Amino acid sequence: MPQKLPAAEIGILIYPDAQLGAVHGLTDLFTIANRMARDRLGADAPWIRVTHWRDAGSAIERVFETEPGESEPDFVILPPAVTAPITQAEAKPFTDWLRERRERGSTLCSVCAGAFLLAETGAMAGRSVTTHWFFADDFARRFPDVRLETDKLVIDDGDLITAGGIMAWTDLGLKLVDRLLGSTVMLATAHFLLVDPPGREQRYYSAFSPRLAHGDEAILKVQHWLQATGAHGATLAAMAAQARLEERTFLRRFRAATGMKPTEYCQHLRIGRARELLETTHGTVERIAFEVGYEDASAFRKLFQRVVGLTPREFRQRFNAGAEAA
Repeated sequence: MPQKLPAAEIGILIYPDAQLGAVHGLTDLFTIANRMARDRLGADAPWIRVTHWRDAGSAIERVFETEPGESEPDFVILPPAVTAPITQAEAKPFTDWLRERRERGSTLCSVCAGAFLLAETGAMAGRSVTTHWFFADDFARRFPDVRLETDKLVIDDGDLITAGGIMAWTDLGLKLVDRLLGSTVMLATAHFLLVDPPGREQRYYSAFSPRLAHGDEAILKVQHWLQATGAHGATLAAMAAQARLEERTFLRRFRAATGMKPTEYCQHLRIGRARELLETTHGTVERIAFEVGYEDASAFRKLFQRVVGLTPREFRQRFNAGAEAA
């Protein structure tokens, strides 16, 4: 490695139950990016120094470095958790250190459930962020002052960068390589690793996961009915009748319980069924549209693209190549 100063130091924080696979994977990704930069630009190529940080009891200390040095991390990454997100009590040893890094100019980054630790610092208040869609409800309850956008896989908001899925550390890593070493090096690194360059969206992969533990028995009854019928014949009058509520009362309670309007809820349920059929069957888009309750295939295509981010054909090509070929 050249003796000149690195383009940046990226520190990776190892907190309780952090996914070590992501810690080491990110380290390898930046090491590969350095090599790609050197191969293309020679000895004067910019490079990234990687450090690991851990709670040593009395302080957060550097426990690993790819090259010796005493610089402050320009970026701090909070990797995914192996299972559940960090609790408020577990986060306490790290929040002051993270706030201090931010005050000194570090860009704070999180992947998946790492967003919970980042949010405990208060840095996310009023900001747009993402985390894994599976944790969206828990995150919203713990941090109601944060704008959560789980449709997006990566949100680069300048001094805060958040990535959604548990494997989105590759997307975050490539985004940082793009910012620090340039797009040519980023694309070469992505090609070497055989991963897609940044630009994917989490909603391509997330299943519709409705709120059910809201405590409103009348609305839950309607949700079970919608699931059983595939939302066929789900008019406002029919849903209100299932709940045994007046329509205006039903609308208010449904939105309070599920976070969605009934029409929006039914659309997501039908699109979820369409995704399954596109992944597992050879049926035409027109037939699938009809099966899930849409007589106008053109309207179905537009709605599918708005919800999923891909057209039905693009979705099938990505997730069911055998069906597309057939």
